[in-house]
Amino acid sequence: MSWKADECCRERRPSGLALLAAAAVLTLLGVWSDAHPAPVADAPAGLPPGSELDDDAIDSPREVFHSEAVHGRKPYLSRLGNLAFNSPYMLGEVARKAHVSCATCHVNGASNPRLFIPGLSARPGTFDTTSALFNPKTDNGVLDAVTIPSLRGARFLAPYGHDGRSNSLRDFVRNVIVNEFAGAPPSQQILDAIVIYIEDIDFLPNPNLDAGGRLKPGVSAAQLRGEALFARAFPNQPQLSCASCHIPSAAFVDHRQHDVGSGGLYKTPTLINADFNGPYFHDGRFDNYGQVVDYFDREYALGLTPAERSDLLAYLSAIGDGTRPEYHLTGTNVLADLNDLASVLDIAIAQPDDEVITLVVATLRDQLQDLAERYPDPVASETTAGARELALARAAVSTLRETLQRLGRDAASGRFTAAAADYLTYRKLTAAAAPLALQSAEPWSLFDPALHAAHAATRTAALPSAAQSR
Repeated sequence: MSWKADECCRERRPSGLALLAAAAVLTLLGVWSDAHPAPVADAPAGLPPGSELDDDAIDSPREVFHSEAVHGRKPYLSRLGNLAFNSPYMLGEVARKAHVSCATCHVNGASNPRLFIPGLSARPGTFDTTSALFNPKTDNGVLDAVTIPSLRGARFLAPYGHDGRSNSLRDFVRNVIVNEFAGAPPSQQILDAIVIYIEDIDFLPNPNLDAGGRLKPGVSAAQLRGEALFARAFPNQPQLSCASCHIPSAAFVDHRQHDVGSGGLYKTPTLINADFNGPYFHDGRFDNYGQVVDYFDREYALGLTPAERSDLLAYLSAIGDGTRPEYHLTGTNVLADLNDLASVLDIAIAQPDDEVITLVVATLRDQLQDLAERYPDPVASETTAGARELALARAAVSTLRETLQRLGRDAASGRFTAAAADYLTYRKLTAAAAPLALQSAEPWSLFDPALHAAHAATRTAALPSAAQSR
């Protein structure tokens, strides 16, 4: 494929003076003198051919954290939990090899509707947690894939698991790590941190709902009629209504399991922010609300008229809505996210905490390598536009990786004063020089939508031959 920049990209090119400044800062800090970036090559994933993790997406959901809303910043344990949640090193060997972490399925705490692993997924957005791939000991010999749930508002949604098998989020998380993904039992500190991080993820704010789950004034007449239908008793079972299980004042759940004819007992899912949570039902059999409403209309003989069906769909869309922060990935905001993960070193080095330091270094080393791969070499037969900018960007990321690795070696040898100095160097680099280098190379990177699409098309076209070679 071609990495040739469009004319519009030429117009966005930062000045050469800015590039020289970035290179000068790297040199003056004594950590970069010749632009030798880390190798940029895909490691064998160990997943079946045709697997899609959507790990190269350039648009990412963002979450609202309770601690940030109240205090302006996530506490240490929430940040540590975020780090562990994004680390393949919490899971077993197969997951580590494939670069799979909790965040692979739950992107920033949301779901991942594009995830698909042949043999483990019945359709995109579903995953079999009892297969042999990640832990043969849990294999039940049946493809029983379930949807990947969003973790928004998880602290309000016990019990956990689609079947509601665990009342404790802590026990549920430990089971996922140890049994489903064959990871080592996490320490109490790390397990507590992951739970605190998950519980910190809030529902997205919904401008249509008040604090009691009722529609606010100003919504449409159809949505208000749908709200009344939602609370209306079923004709043949007057003790039931949609609202009797999806209780509006209780985050639209009742904390119970029910058999609605879908193949067993499953807990009542929340309808808050559900517009973002498709596919629907525990096994993802339905694509949209219309199919869900049609199912309940048949199963419970509701006798909905076309107008009532339309009103109910309008209501479901209103309560499932949410204001999600816009977030188009760039090199600089990816680096900012990594810096948020790295910030746990503020405390970990001071304590000192070998476990956390080791986890940070290993996790960020890999994620920085992933970032470097968004800045590829120009193809030799094509234009060299952007070659200097791309080289500097890769060198800047390589320098960050090397600095963290040196920090890890110093900490492992008990040289925590040196480790603190390494961390200071890392923070200085990420304050100006590295972001500037990444921003300068942005027009030629895989963060550019056109180049990203071309790269994705090339990768897709190569899949059949790659699968045959395995």
